[in-house]
Amino acid sequence: MRVEIWSDIACPWCYVGKARFEKALDAFPHRDQVEVVHRSFELDPGRAKGDVQPVLAMLTKKYGMSEAQAQAGEDNLGAQAAAEGLDYRTRDRDHGNTFDMHRLLHFAKEQGRQDELIQLLYRANFAEERSLFGEGDERLVELAAEAGLDTDAARKVLATRPPTPTRSAPTRPRPPGSARTASPSSSSTARTGSPAPSPPRSSPRHSPGPGASARPSSSSTRATPRPAAPTDAPYRGTDPPGS
Repeated sequence: MRVEIWSDIACPWCYVGKARFEKALDAFPHRDQVEVVHRSFELDPGRAKGDVQPVLAMLTKKYGMSEAQAQAGEDNLGAQAAAEGLDYRTRDRDHGNTFDMHRLLHFAKEQGRQDELIQLLYRANFAEERSLFGEGDERLVELAAEAGLDTDAARKVLATRPPTPTRSAPTRPRPPGSARTASPSSSSTARTGSPAPSPPRSSPRHSPGPGASARPSSSSTRATPRPAAPTDAPYRGTDPPGS
């Protein structure tokens, strides 16, 4: 069985959902027959590198909610994370571009250290006071080293800029596009079958905001994922060719 998880380091439900999925997987009697494949998806692909802003400011602008509503959502997410044994800072987090994190994750996959790096990036983003976005590449290099990767190789990955992607002519299937891609209760998170199947056209149900509810709403809206990048623009919200 192959389980493909489309996720972003900036997605709090992916952070919580990963813990829930791993608990369920550990209890599954045929765990040794399950292959877990992590796929890249950017929730905010239009954000420039270096464009960092507080999470609450991002939420109020993106979802049209009040600051009080955004903070309530963060508090809810903090409670959800705590229930899974995860630390979650509900105040003073920031938000930024995750493109280079996905690039490092693909490099880590080649070195057999992807899961270690994913967990470290999630922890740095959601649990640590130090910003994941405000210190440039060296912050990512430090985390890569902690995951067991060579620092010079990690710097080389980050220094090598891929071609500028275009989004007008998608050539690869779209990921589900849900911020809750890692939740084992979501029908879009665990898919079995041949490698790289086309994702379902319908999107999972959403709550009005990222932390507004622990469960999908019955009156949901359809998510609109951006087009996948062409094959000459690797990693931009999809896996590189041949992965």
